[in-house]
Amino acid sequence: MKFDELLNHLVTAVIVINDELKLRYANGAAEQLLGLGTHRLTDHNFVDSYQVLGVDAELLASALADHQGLTVNTAPLVTLDGQQHTVDITLTPLEQALDLSDENLALLEIRQVDQQRRIHQQLSLDAQQQAAQYLVRNLAHEIKNPLGGLRGAAQLLSRELQDPELSEFTDLIIEQADRLRNLVDRLLGPQKPTKHSQHNIHEVIQKVLKLVSLALPSNIKLIQDYDPSIPDMAMDQDQLQQAILNIVQNAVQALENSGGNIRIKTRTQHQVTIGTVRHKLVLLLSIIDDGPGIKPELMDTLFYPMVTGREQGSGLGLSIAHNFARLHGGRIDCRSVPGATTFTILLPLNG
Repeated sequence: MKFDELLNHLVTAVIVINDELKLRYANGAAEQLLGLGTHRLTDHNFVDSYQVLGVDAELLASALADHQGLTVNTAPLVTLDGQQHTVDITLTPLEQALDLSDENLALLEIRQVDQQRRIHQQLSLDAQQQAAQYLVRNLAHEIKNPLGGLRGAAQLLSRELQDPELSEFTDLIIEQADRLRNLVDRLLGPQKPTKHSQHNIHEVIQKVLKLVSLALPSNIKLIQDYDPSIPDMAMDQDQLQQAILNIVQNAVQALENSGGNIRIKTRTQHQVTIGTVRHKLVLLLSIIDDGPGIKPELMDTLFYPMVTGREQGSGLGLSIAHNFARLHGGRIDCRSVPGATTFTILLPLNG
Protein backbone atom coordinates (compact mmCIF):
# COMPACT_ATOMS: atom_id res chain seq x y z
CA MET A 1 0.00 0.00 0.00
CA LYS A 2 1.31 3.43 -0.92
CA PHE A 3 2.01 5.98 1.83
CA ASP A 4 -0.63 8.45 0.60
CA GLU A 5 -3.23 5.65 0.40
CA LEU A 6 -2.47 4.83 4.03
CA LEU A 7 -3.02 8.46 5.06
CA ASN A 8 -6.34 8.49 3.22
CA HIS A 9 -7.62 5.86 5.67
CA LEU A 10 -7.12 8.23 8.63
CA VAL A 11 -10.07 10.15 10.10
CA THR A 12 -7.65 12.94 11.06
CA ALA A 13 -7.11 15.65 8.46
CA VAL A 14 -3.44 15.57 7.41
CA ILE A 15 -1.96 18.43 5.40
CA VAL A 16 1.63 19.15 4.34
CA ILE A 17 2.53 22.84 3.92
CA ASN A 18 5.73 24.66 3.04
CA ASP A 19 7.19 27.80 4.61
CA GLU A 20 5.00 29.95 2.35
CA LEU A 21 1.97 28.08 3.70
CA LYS A 22 1.30 26.50 0.31
CA LEU A 23 -0.28 23.08 0.46
CA ARG A 24 1.82 20.24 -0.89
CA TYR A 25 -0.45 17.38 0.19
CA ALA A 26 -3.90 16.84 1.70
CA ASN A 27 -5.43 13.49 2.58
CA GLY A 28 -9.07 12.53 2.09
CA ALA A 29 -10.10 13.61 5.60
CA ALA A 30 -8.66 17.10 4.96
CA GLU A 31 -10.59 17.38 1.70
CA GLN A 32 -13.80 16.36 3.49
CA LEU A 33 -13.23 18.71 6.43
CA LEU A 34 -12.47 21.75 4.27
CA GLY A 35 -15.00 20.82 1.59
CA LEU A 36 -12.38 21.20 -1.18
CA GLY A 37 -10.88 18.76 -3.67
CA THR A 38 -7.18 18.04 -4.03
CA HIS A 39 -6.91 20.27 -7.11
CA ARG A 40 -8.25 23.22 -5.07
CA LEU A 41 -5.97 22.51 -2.13
CA THR A 42 -2.54 21.64 -3.49
CA ASP A 43 -0.30 24.48 -4.63
CA HIS A 44 -2.70 27.02 -3.11
CA ASN A 45 -2.11 29.00 0.06
CA PHE A 46 -3.53 27.25 3.13
CA VAL A 47 -5.11 30.54 4.29
CA ASP A 48 -7.31 30.56 1.16
CA SER A 49 -8.94 27.23 2.11
CA TYR A 50 -10.95 28.45 5.13
CA GLN A 51 -12.79 31.50 6.49
CA VAL A 52 -11.69 31.35 10.12
CA LEU A 53 -9.03 29.32 11.93
CA GLY A 54 -8.27 29.71 15.61
CA VAL A 55 -4.54 30.09 15.03
CA ASP A 56 -2.90 33.01 13.23
CA ALA A 57 -1.32 32.24 9.86
CA GLU A 58 1.78 34.24 10.83
CA LEU A 59 2.21 32.03 13.89
CA LEU A 60 2.13 28.92 11.67
CA ALA A 61 4.68 30.44 9.29
CA SER A 62 6.92 31.52 12.16
CA ALA A 63 6.84 28.06 13.79
CA LEU A 64 7.63 26.43 10.45
CA ALA A 65 10.53 28.80 9.74
CA ASP A 66 12.00 28.16 13.21
CA HIS A 67 11.44 24.38 12.90
CA GLN A 68 9.29 24.50 16.03
CA GLY A 69 6.25 22.36 16.75
CA LEU A 70 2.94 23.98 17.61
CA THR A 71 -0.26 22.69 19.25
CA VAL A 72 -3.56 24.56 19.61
CA ASN A 73 -6.53 22.89 21.29
CA THR A 74 -10.27 23.54 20.75
CA ALA A 75 -9.74 26.13 18.03
CA PRO A 76 -12.66 27.33 15.89
CA LEU A 77 -12.65 26.46 12.19
CA VAL A 78 -15.10 27.94 9.68
CA THR A 79 -14.81 26.51 6.18
CA LEU A 80 -15.46 28.39 2.95
CA ASP A 81 -19.01 27.00 2.78
CA GLY A 82 -19.77 28.28 6.30
CA GLN A 83 -19.48 24.98 8.20
CA GLN A 84 -18.36 25.54 11.79
CA HIS A 85 -16.12 23.08 13.62
CA THR A 86 -14.02 22.87 16.77
CA VAL A 87 -10.60 21.34 16.12
CA ASP A 88 -7.26 20.46 17.72
CA ILE A 89 -4.33 21.59 15.56
CA THR A 90 -0.79 20.18 15.64
CA LEU A 91 2.08 21.47 13.48
CA THR A 92 5.12 19.18 13.21
CA PRO A 93 8.18 20.26 11.15
CA LEU A 94 9.40 17.57 8.77
CA GLU A 95 13.10 16.75 8.72
CA GLN A 96 14.88 17.80 5.54
CA ALA A 97 15.83 14.19 4.93
CA LEU A 98 12.18 13.31 4.35
CA ASP A 99 11.85 15.81 1.53
CA LEU A 100 13.31 15.61 -1.93
CA SER A 101 13.19 19.39 -2.43
CA ASP A 102 14.98 22.19 -0.63
CA GLU A 103 11.88 23.83 0.89
CA ASN A 104 10.88 23.58 4.53
CA LEU A 105 7.84 21.41 5.06
CA ALA A 106 5.60 20.75 8.02
CA LEU A 107 2.86 18.25 8.80
CA LEU A 108 -0.40 19.85 9.92
CA GLU A 109 -2.86 17.58 11.72
CA ILE A 110 -6.40 18.86 12.27
CA ARG A 111 -8.62 16.71 14.49
CA GLN A 112 -12.32 17.44 14.85
CA VAL A 113 -13.40 17.47 18.48
CA ASP A 114 -16.95 18.72 17.89
CA GLN A 115 -18.53 15.38 18.74
CA GLN A 116 -16.61 14.73 21.98
CA ARG A 117 -17.06 18.34 23.09
CA ARG A 118 -20.77 18.24 22.26
CA ILE A 119 -21.30 14.96 24.16
CA HIS A 120 -19.50 16.36 27.21
CA GLN A 121 -21.47 19.61 27.04
CA GLN A 122 -24.78 17.78 26.65
CA LEU A 123 -24.15 15.42 29.56
CA SER A 124 -23.09 18.37 31.70
CA LEU A 125 -26.11 20.41 30.58
CA ASP A 126 -28.50 17.52 31.25
CA ALA A 127 -27.12 17.03 34.77
CA GLN A 128 -27.32 20.75 35.54
CA GLN A 129 -30.80 21.03 34.06
CA GLN A 130 -32.07 18.07 36.07
CA ALA A 131 -30.79 19.75 39.24
CA ALA A 132 -32.36 23.08 38.20
CA GLN A 133 -35.67 21.42 37.27
CA TYR A 134 -35.74 19.51 40.58
CA LEU A 135 -35.32 22.80 42.43
CA VAL A 136 -37.93 24.55 40.27
CA ARG A 137 -40.46 21.71 40.64
CA ASN A 138 -40.15 21.72 44.42
CA LEU A 139 -40.45 25.50 44.47
CA ALA A 140 -43.44 25.34 42.11
CA HIS A 141 -45.27 22.93 44.39
CA GLU A 142 -44.54 25.15 47.38
CA ILE A 143 -46.06 28.10 45.49
CA LYS A 144 -49.05 26.21 44.08
CA ASN A 145 -50.46 25.01 47.40
CA PRO A 146 -50.87 28.43 49.12
CA LEU A 147 -51.86 29.92 45.76
CA GLY A 148 -54.95 27.69 45.66
CA GLY A 149 -55.87 28.79 49.19
CA LEU A 150 -55.38 32.44 48.26
CA ARG A 151 -57.66 32.11 45.23
CA GLY A 152 -60.33 30.27 47.22
CA ALA A 153 -60.28 32.92 49.95
CA ALA A 154 -60.66 35.66 47.34
CA GLN A 155 -63.68 33.85 45.84
CA LEU A 156 -65.36 33.54 49.28
CA LEU A 157 -64.64 37.17 50.05
CA SER A 158 -66.08 38.22 46.69
CA ARG A 159 -69.42 36.55 47.53
CA GLU A 160 -69.67 38.47 50.80
CA LEU A 161 -68.97 41.88 49.30
CA GLN A 162 -71.96 44.04 48.40
CA ASP A 163 -70.02 46.88 46.80
CA PRO A 164 -69.17 46.13 43.11
CA GLU A 165 -66.16 48.44 43.32
CA LEU A 166 -64.66 46.27 46.07
CA SER A 167 -65.31 43.15 44.00
CA GLU A 168 -62.90 44.53 41.42
CA PHE A 169 -60.08 43.95 43.91
CA THR A 170 -61.03 40.33 44.58
CA ASP A 171 -61.38 39.78 40.83
CA LEU A 172 -57.85 41.14 40.44
CA ILE A 173 -56.57 38.74 43.12
CA ILE A 174 -58.25 35.78 41.36
CA GLU A 175 -56.94 36.87 37.96
CA GLN A 176 -53.35 37.19 39.20
CA ALA A 177 -53.59 33.90 41.10
CA ASP A 178 -54.68 32.18 37.86
CA ARG A 179 -51.80 33.80 36.00
CA LEU A 180 -49.31 32.54 38.57
CA ARG A 181 -50.88 29.08 38.50
CA ASN A 182 -50.48 28.94 34.71
CA LEU A 183 -46.86 30.02 35.08
CA VAL A 184 -46.27 27.29 37.66
CA ASP A 185 -47.93 24.69 35.40
CA ARG A 186 -45.57 25.70 32.59
CA LEU A 187 -42.62 25.39 34.95
CA LEU A 188 -43.68 21.89 35.98
CA GLY A 189 -44.34 20.75 32.40
CA PRO A 190 -44.38 17.12 31.23
CA GLN A 191 -41.47 15.03 32.51
CA LYS A 192 -42.28 11.73 30.80
CA PRO A 193 -42.70 10.89 27.09
CA THR A 194 -46.28 11.14 25.88
CA LYS A 195 -48.00 9.00 23.25
CA HIS A 196 -46.33 9.42 19.86
CA SER A 197 -47.76 8.95 16.36
CA GLN A 198 -46.33 9.23 12.84
CA HIS A 199 -46.19 12.73 11.34
CA ASN A 200 -44.13 14.62 8.79
CA ILE A 201 -41.88 17.25 10.35
CA HIS A 202 -42.56 19.71 7.51
CA GLU A 203 -46.29 19.69 8.26
CA VAL A 204 -45.46 20.67 11.84
CA ILE A 205 -43.11 23.42 10.68
CA GLN A 206 -45.73 24.81 8.30
CA LYS A 207 -48.23 25.11 11.15
CA VAL A 208 -45.65 27.07 13.13
CA LEU A 209 -44.87 29.39 10.22
CA LYS A 210 -48.59 30.00 9.68
CA LEU A 211 -48.94 31.08 13.31
CA VAL A 212 -45.83 33.28 13.21
CA SER A 213 -46.83 34.90 9.90
CA LEU A 214 -50.01 36.31 11.44
CA ALA A 215 -48.01 38.89 13.41
CA LEU A 216 -44.71 38.90 11.50
CA PRO A 217 -43.14 42.36 11.10
CA SER A 218 -42.76 43.43 7.46
CA ASN A 219 -38.96 43.77 7.82
CA ILE A 220 -38.52 40.05 8.63
CA LYS A 221 -38.51 37.35 5.96
CA LEU A 222 -39.06 33.62 6.55
CA ILE A 223 -37.04 31.34 4.26
CA GLN A 224 -37.88 27.65 3.91
CA ASP A 225 -35.05 25.26 3.02
CA TYR A 226 -36.39 21.72 3.30
CA ASP A 227 -35.18 18.25 2.41
CA PRO A 228 -38.39 16.65 1.06
CA SER A 229 -36.96 13.14 1.37
CA ILE A 230 -37.10 13.17 5.19
CA PRO A 231 -39.47 10.38 6.26
CA ASP A 232 -42.33 10.62 8.74
CA MET A 233 -41.31 10.12 12.34
CA ALA A 234 -42.93 9.19 15.64
CA MET A 235 -43.63 12.33 17.64
CA ASP A 236 -45.94 14.24 19.92
CA GLN A 237 -47.00 16.78 17.30
CA ASP A 238 -48.10 19.41 19.84
CA GLN A 239 -44.85 19.25 21.79
CA LEU A 240 -42.61 19.62 18.72
CA GLN A 241 -44.80 22.39 17.35
CA GLN A 242 -44.40 24.28 20.62
CA ALA A 243 -40.63 23.68 20.69
CA ILE A 244 -40.18 24.99 17.13
CA LEU A 245 -42.56 27.90 17.77
CA ASN A 246 -40.61 29.00 20.86
CA ILE A 247 -37.32 29.10 18.94
CA VAL A 248 -38.79 30.85 15.87
CA GLN A 249 -40.45 33.45 18.11
CA ASN A 250 -37.08 34.09 19.78
CA ALA A 251 -35.57 34.68 16.33
CA VAL A 252 -38.39 37.08 15.43
CA GLN A 253 -37.81 39.02 18.66
CA ALA A 254 -34.07 39.19 17.93
CA LEU A 255 -34.81 40.79 14.54
CA GLU A 256 -37.61 43.15 15.58
CA ASN A 257 -35.47 46.29 15.47
CA SER A 258 -33.03 45.52 12.67
CA GLY A 259 -35.10 43.24 10.45
CA GLY A 260 -33.54 40.35 8.58
CA ASN A 261 -34.02 36.73 7.55
CA ILE A 262 -35.02 33.60 9.43
CA ARG A 263 -34.11 30.40 7.61
CA ILE A 264 -35.79 27.13 8.60
CA LYS A 265 -33.67 24.30 7.25
CA THR A 266 -34.16 20.52 7.45
CA ARG A 267 -31.48 17.94 6.71
CA THR A 268 -30.50 14.44 7.81
CA GLN A 269 -27.19 13.22 9.17
CA HIS A 270 -25.85 9.71 9.63
CA GLN A 271 -24.18 8.24 12.70
CA VAL A 272 -24.85 10.94 15.30
CA THR A 273 -24.41 10.46 19.04
CA ILE A 274 -27.07 12.06 21.25
CA GLY A 275 -26.23 11.71 24.91
CA THR A 276 -24.65 8.27 25.04
CA VAL A 277 -26.75 6.73 22.24
CA ARG A 278 -25.50 6.54 18.66
CA HIS A 279 -28.22 6.81 16.00
CA LYS A 280 -27.95 5.67 12.38
CA LEU A 281 -30.03 8.56 11.08
CA VAL A 282 -30.93 11.88 12.70
CA LEU A 283 -33.09 14.83 11.66
CA LEU A 284 -31.39 18.23 11.84
CA LEU A 285 -33.92 21.05 12.03
CA SER A 286 -32.06 24.37 12.02
CA ILE A 287 -33.54 27.81 12.72
CA ILE A 288 -31.04 30.44 11.59
CA ASP A 289 -31.33 34.20 11.99
CA ASP A 290 -28.96 37.02 11.06
CA GLY A 291 -29.67 39.10 14.16
CA PRO A 292 -27.24 40.55 16.71
CA GLY A 293 -26.52 37.19 18.34
CA ILE A 294 -26.73 35.92 21.91
CA LYS A 295 -24.62 37.44 24.67
CA PRO A 296 -21.67 35.10 25.44
CA GLU A 297 -22.42 35.15 29.18
CA LEU A 298 -25.86 33.59 28.50
CA MET A 299 -24.65 30.68 26.33
CA ASP A 300 -23.88 28.24 29.17
CA THR A 301 -27.27 28.74 30.86
CA LEU A 302 -29.35 29.36 27.75
CA PHE A 303 -31.73 26.43 28.29
CA TYR A 304 -32.18 26.92 32.04
CA PRO A 305 -35.65 27.91 33.25
CA MET A 306 -36.10 31.63 34.03
CA VAL A 307 -32.92 32.62 32.13
CA THR A 308 -33.53 35.32 29.51
CA GLY A 309 -31.70 38.14 27.74
CA ARG A 310 -34.86 40.22 27.28
CA GLU A 311 -36.41 42.53 29.86
CA GLN A 312 -39.94 41.24 29.20
CA GLY A 313 -38.92 37.60 28.67
CA SER A 314 -40.15 34.80 30.92
CA GLY A 315 -37.09 32.61 30.37
CA LEU A 316 -39.28 29.55 29.76
CA GLY A 317 -39.37 29.26 25.95
CA LEU A 318 -36.00 27.62 25.38
CA SER A 319 -36.23 25.54 28.56
CA ILE A 320 -39.56 24.09 27.37
CA ALA A 321 -38.17 23.51 23.86
CA HIS A 322 -35.14 21.69 25.28
CA ASN A 323 -37.35 19.53 27.49
CA PHE A 324 -39.61 18.57 24.57
CA ALA A 325 -36.56 17.64 22.45
CA ARG A 326 -35.25 15.54 25.35
CA LEU A 327 -38.59 13.73 25.63
CA HIS A 328 -38.16 12.76 21.95
CA GLY A 329 -34.66 11.37 22.58
CA GLY A 330 -33.08 14.44 20.98
CA ARG A 331 -31.22 17.59 21.89
CA ILE A 332 -30.88 21.23 20.85
CA ASP A 333 -27.54 22.77 19.87
CA CYS A 334 -26.88 26.49 19.62
CA ARG A 335 -24.15 28.46 17.89
CA SER A 336 -24.21 32.24 17.94
CA VAL A 337 -22.01 35.04 16.66
CA PRO A 338 -23.17 38.53 15.64
CA GLY A 339 -25.01 38.10 12.35
CA ALA A 340 -25.55 34.35 12.63
CA THR A 341 -27.45 32.49 15.36
CA THR A 342 -28.34 28.85 14.73
CA PHE A 343 -30.54 26.64 16.89
CA THR A 344 -30.49 23.03 15.69
CA ILE A 345 -33.00 20.47 16.95
CA LEU A 346 -31.59 16.95 16.54
CA LEU A 347 -34.16 14.14 16.60
CA PRO A 348 -33.56 10.42 15.95
CA LEU A 349 -35.18 8.99 12.80
CA ASN A 350 -35.37 5.38 13.91
CA GLY A 351 -37.12 2.52 12.19
